[in-house]
Amino acid sequence: MTNANEFGSLAEAIYKQKYSLDGREEWADTARRVVDHVMRPYLPELADEMTQAIIDRKFLPGGRYLFAAGKQLHQTQNCLLLSVEDSREGWAGLMRRITSGLMSGAGIGVVYSKLRPKGAYINGTGGESTGPIALMQMVNESGRHIRQGGARRSAIWAGLHWNHPDVFEFIRLKDWPDAMKAAKEADFDAPATMDGTNISVILDDLFFEAYQDPDHADHQLAHDVYDETVRHMLETGEPGFSVDVGVNAGEHLRNACTEVTSRDDNDICNLGSLNLSRIESREEMARLVELSTAFLLCGSLYSLVPYKEVDETRTKNRRLGLGLMGVGEWYAVRGKPYAPDEDLGEWLDEYEKSGEYANHYADRLGVSRPVKTRAIAPAGTISIIAETTSGMEPMFAPAYKRRYAKGDTWVYQYVIDSAAQRLADRGIDPDSVDSAYTLAQDPAKRLRTQAWLQTYVDHGISSTINLPAPMEQNFTDEEFGQILMGYLPYLRGITVYPDGARGGQPLTVVSYAEAKDWVGVEIEEVGNESACVGGVCGI
Repeated sequence: MTNANEFGSLAEAIYKQKYSLDGREEWADTARRVVDHVMRPYLPELADEMTQAIIDRKFLPGGRYLFAAGKQLHQTQNCLLLSVEDSREGWAGLMRRITSGLMSGAGIGVVYSKLRPKGAYINGTGGESTGPIALMQMVNESGRHIRQGGARRSAIWAGLHWNHPDVFEFIRLKDWPDAMKAAKEADFDAPATMDGTNISVILDDLFFEAYQDPDHADHQLAHDVYDETVRHMLETGEPGFSVDVGVNAGEHLRNACTEVTSRDDNDICNLGSLNLSRIESREEMARLVELSTAFLLCGSLYSLVPYKEVDETRTKNRRLGLGLMGVGEWYAVRGKPYAPDEDLGEWLDEYEKSGEYANHYADRLGVSRPVKTRAIAPAGTISIIAETTSGMEPMFAPAYKRRYAKGDTWVYQYVIDSAAQRLADRGIDPDSVDSAYTLAQDPAKRLRTQAWLQTYVDHGISSTINLPAPMEQNFTDEEFGQILMGYLPYLRGITVYPDGARGGQPLTVVSYAEAKDWVGVEIEEVGNESACVGGVCGI
């Protein structure tokens, strides 16, 4: 890459496929389209500077901004945060909201803890409740058949509190039988239980009180729930834990990727990410935090919402989700270990000032002040376009194969991490750098860094800790549980992914040497074989 505006082959392909209008719009035109519609009508004096920041890929708005800005249905905020009441009207109302949300391009997160357990008596009909898990599966199946905004797979999250009577059934929801696993391995779109939904056990202050106090009435329950969840995390990758304690108590509603949190039903995400790999100084970081915060605030005025209750909650809370990406690359190019770092902390001191900027511009525009302003999203396709590491994650691996859907066909490309390539160009072995793959055997390092970063983030952090396959882990369930418990109260959530835990996983680690001659070649999956798309694959 010779300059900030020159895209690599994968970044170009993803951008053209997902965000370029009609596949003909160029990146600078996209930046102008987004800023001209979202920011220029409200804060015109900042618009040109913001446009250049996006062109330079130092700040990238969330994918919905890139996709929807300027369109008739300009819903540039995504991911709804929902709860459901324990009534017929509650069930029906949830299905209305999730259908409207998914069809407009929003992901959804739903907390089901208010619902009575399976088998509970229903006074009105004299029957028995089917419980929260039945409704979760209804929502999951809705997502299977609703492509978000008519274009992409639905993103769904489900949460249930640790002390709900159905929690153990919830924990075991993704214990797929061998036949289901085999079908999923052969065809990623093959149906499986809750396969379109990420699930988390919700932990609150009461959980930690019960867990730590042997005399507490729920002491044994807390330990049983924790141990069972940890065992499943290490085998199947789910459930994760969602943590809402202390000043965050009650903020258990989450978006699909769990980084935005709320106490209020019908809240909505508003996301964008600063790209640390392209920001050159603390002073530039400070300016970009101000610009990006102002941009997201304008987005809360510009964006449509899928139904009126969302607008009411947004007007009250006006949550912003200014995030980070390129954190892993920031470490890698400086030769630093993936760990709490004093130099990075100085940059994050500037990031924390987003709340001050939000209040300033909210007062200037005469709107409600945002209750919170920072959330680190995974920024999947956006980080590919930015050609940097995703969210707060370390470099996944120097090279990997990435699977993705192209119409009705599954294809893959070899990908060399941009930071890894820059290291290789400098004569540095990319395999010598901390990556998610190499850190998999030492989860404490990942947890320590996430807990440190969380001190700068007022919402949550979406981060998945990669682990070895269950038979290759160098720690027992009990040892991992003890490590995790040492950090858990300081996190907002945690998800892990043991290698191979789900059939058809989208990323497979390969060596740098294997990938370097195949970059840019799109290969179609044909059963267990492959075929190049649109050309000859021979090197």
